[in-house]
Amino acid sequence: MSEESTAVIGRAALRADCGSCFGLCCVALPFTASADFAVSKPAGTPCGNLDADFRCGIHAGLRERGFTGCTVFDCFGAGQRVSRETFGGRDWRAAPATAASMFAAFGVVRQLHELLWYLGESLAGPAARELGRELRATSGRIEALAGGDPVELAAVDVPALRAEVGELLGRVSESVRAARVPGRRRDRRGADLAGARLHGADLRGASLRGALLIAAELGGADLRSADLLGADLRNANLAGADLRDALFLTQAQLNAARGDGRTRLPAGLDRPAHWAGPPA
Repeated sequence: MSEESTAVIGRAALRADCGSCFGLCCVALPFTASADFAVSKPAGTPCGNLDADFRCGIHAGLRERGFTGCTVFDCFGAGQRVSRETFGGRDWRAAPATAASMFAAFGVVRQLHELLWYLGESLAGPAARELGRELRATSGRIEALAGGDPVELAAVDVPALRAEVGELLGRVSESVRAARVPGRRRDRRGADLAGARLHGADLRGASLRGALLIAAELGGADLRSADLLGADLRNANLAGADLRDALFLTQAQLNAARGDGRTRLPAGLDRPAHWAGPPA
């Protein structure tokens, strides 16, 4: 298939549809009793809150019941794809012999879909003018891998793919930030900023890729065009912050943070239900 004819998966397919999934995140992943989970469970064991219809029995009260970790997880649509496409609608309860390979496939497809999310964002932005051909080719190749059967998925070298796509996204980031915020921009890649007091900080165009921002005070900060790929925003205060045009921000990152009705978000991301106040 040529690069020009490679199809790019739409973002709608990269959003979780729990009603079309066999509760894979509730079974495949381990929990450790902590501030995020009220109980511990090993990988491959169903959560005690998983109902017979693969729905969560306490979904409406996860935070109140001590399962905040569940509310910030995003499978990027891998759950429904593995359930309905990879395994053709056969669930792990009715076909227990498929369980191990289904859970393994879920882990791989989840990571491939995350990469597709970032590549799709890049293709929809200004970097597509310069890097569009490479972005489309890479996206098409990863989409083909995500559509593989369980054996093919098990053979995918996910770390190598993440490194390759990370390098490409780095070039996307440099291109976009240089165009939007000319001049010297802050480079805080991988910085330990846990609990940092950055209220009202001008972080436009900054690289915060992989930065540790747990419980950071970012109220009123200007994060437009900042690269937030992989930044840890757990319990970070984003009240009144401006995140419009922030690069590689995900719904899971927002769900893990605190914000309010004044927090300005990029298009395509939702204001978390637990944030205070309606949009300003």
